[in-house]
Amino acid sequence: MTRGDERNGAGHGEDGRDEHQELVELLNELRVVLPGVQVLFAFLLTIPFTGRFKELSTFQETLFSVSFLFAAFALVLLMTPTAYHRIRFRAGDDEAMLRISNRLTIAGLACLAVSLEAAVLLVADLVHSGALAAVAGVVVGLLLVGLWFGLPIVRAARERRS
Repeated sequence: MTRGDERNGAGHGEDGRDEHQELVELLNELRVVLPGVQVLFAFLLTIPFTGRFKELSTFQETLFSVSFLFAAFALVLLMTPTAYHRIRFRAGDDEAMLRISNRLTIAGLACLAVSLEAAVLLVADLVHSGALAAVAGVVVGLLLVGLWFGLPIVRAARERRS
């Protein structure tokens, strides 16, 4: 049971696992993804200060802006569960904290997917403009959507049917 369970009678999620443990697992997962988002964001922060930035086409500037903004959104969304947990620690609302943090994490991953896709398209367009850049964008986009979102959604649908 979590610290607040004595007060609210909670403590176990729908699958019977301790909510506090699920929250710890979520925060550990965030520790894995956050360094990658931070590196991407740091890299994007440096691009406007390079000499070649002024040579970008309107399309490339748009890709950069999308990638930069969505990396920032991803950082905010993915760091929020940690801040939320730290501020609400021992408040006895692990269930709500877990539900909110899970939604924030999924939204953060969606923003990260958009940022990665835009960054791949930008680099591919700079290196190999045209059809090859489009193919790179489509392949990475399909991988992101398929593996990050499609795979768990399909698995959940199969579990519901059985």
